[in-house]
Amino acid sequence: MSDARGGNGRYTRSSRTAARDAEACRLRAQNLTYAQIGAELGISKSQAHDAVRRALRDTLQEPADEVRKLELLRLDELAQLARRVMLATHYVVSQGKVVRLRRGGAPLEDDTPVLQAIDRLLRIQERRARLLGLDSPQRVSIDAQQLGEDLKGLIAALTEGDDDDLGEDKPDDADA
Repeated sequence: MSDARGGNGRYTRSSRTAARDAEACRLRAQNLTYAQIGAELGISKSQAHDAVRRALRDTLQEPADEVRKLELLRLDELAQLARRVMLATHYVVSQGKVVRLRRGGAPLEDDTPVLQAIDRLLRIQERRARLLGLDSPQRVSIDAQQLGEDLKGLIAALTEGDDDDLGEDKPDDADA
């Protein structure tokens, strides 16, 4: 496939390339590997990866949204499995036997798998937040003029009583 270059010498995607990128993204949403996508589209594995990346970056929304939905479904499944582990009862095992508090007593519960499942759920939630853009920085608008006036007022209030103290300190400074 030849590169289509615009007047500025930069690569410009043709509608055919955009359609191929969208198809690559759709195939990725169906869980095909980049090698399988490449074979399907008659391109290399790296070209398939680039095509999916371009489709996501350029927001050919429909196929990109399919991939995002697929990733969210996968994260839901993983979270469900982690919750199952977290809610299950686990026992301490040593040398192939369940450890008991005393002979014939209740088995000693193991919290380690529960804590690991909690950590995994947090990682899944972090991944979901990144995927959905929930952790993007918030824009804060500050009125600089008002902020400057507020700072001047605070400085004036803090230094009002300091003038007398400074006058008393000057003779001590001169003696030193």
